[in-house]
Amino acid sequence: MNPGKALWLRAISLLIAAITFAASAYSQNLKVTLLGTGTPRPVMERFGPSILVEAGNEKLVFDCGRGATQRLFQLKVPFASLTALFLTHLHSDHIVGISDFYLTGWIFGRKTPLRVWGPAGTAEMMSHLEQAYQFDIHIRRDVDEKLPAQGIVIVAKDIEQGVVYQNGDLKVTAFAVDHAPIKPAFGYRVDYAGHSVVLSGDTRYSENLIHFAQGADVLIHEVIDPEAYRASDPLYNDVQKQRVIDHHTTPEQAGMVFSHAKPKLAVYSHIVPFNAQDLVAHTRKTYSGPLEVGEDLMSIEIGDKIEVHRTLK
Repeated sequence: MNPGKALWLRAISLLIAAITFAASAYSQNLKVTLLGTGTPRPVMERFGPSILVEAGNEKLVFDCGRGATQRLFQLKVPFASLTALFLTHLHSDHIVGISDFYLTGWIFGRKTPLRVWGPAGTAEMMSHLEQAYQFDIHIRRDVDEKLPAQGIVIVAKDIEQGVVYQNGDLKVTAFAVDHAPIKPAFGYRVDYAGHSVVLSGDTRYSENLIHFAQGADVLIHEVIDPEAYRASDPLYNDVQKQRVIDHHTTPEQAGMVFSHAKPKLAVYSHIVPFNAQDLVAHTRKTYSGPLEVGEDLMSIEIGDKIEVHRTLK
């Protein structure tokens, strides 16, 4: 064989091997995308709370607030590729997007049942949702488009603390958090191929969350700035505002959580109020480690190193 051609073929084979190795390494990473980082307030800056976690070939959605389906479509995530939906609790801002996710996901390609895990009441809620849309389901399944029947089936399960999903290197653990008087409420830990992310859900300062977040690469936590919230919300009176503040976590309290849990990166999401400006300054009173204030469509690659990408919307 011509020596030049042999060198060329060897270079090509080495390039293919490098690409294959890189793809394999990438597949062992966790990717987390904040689909929505907001609250019940229907603003365009922050859609309702929802997080996408990608682990290998699996795509898990946690909570389904307003606009989650649009964000997934915006990211070109095929609805048929989504593994399951996990709910932290049944407050409206965390579930109001489910009907869109359920029906639009079917219209745009889901051929298998929608699997939903969540706290007590989840299975009943999903059963009623299925009933509420029976007319549309019948028309699209039996009369007009003849969409696949299995794609509109719901498989829902009420969960308790513990491992709720496991497949190979992927494990999802639910743990109780303190969002009283809203009970039950969960956070989730996702472990995959030696990497991990913890999602707080809605909670006040929680020792149980700190316990389950030990050793996590990334901890994504809710936050409320009391002063900014009191000043920005004209709808509630002072008593109502204090009740809201009392079952969420202030930046100073979140900093204490981060200091005890020691994640490689702490991230804020579900930010109250949506335009809070001083979260980092308040957090620095109790925590000095790596910290990001989340925004819609921000993604976090968790591998040998952690990379944060902010996407222009």
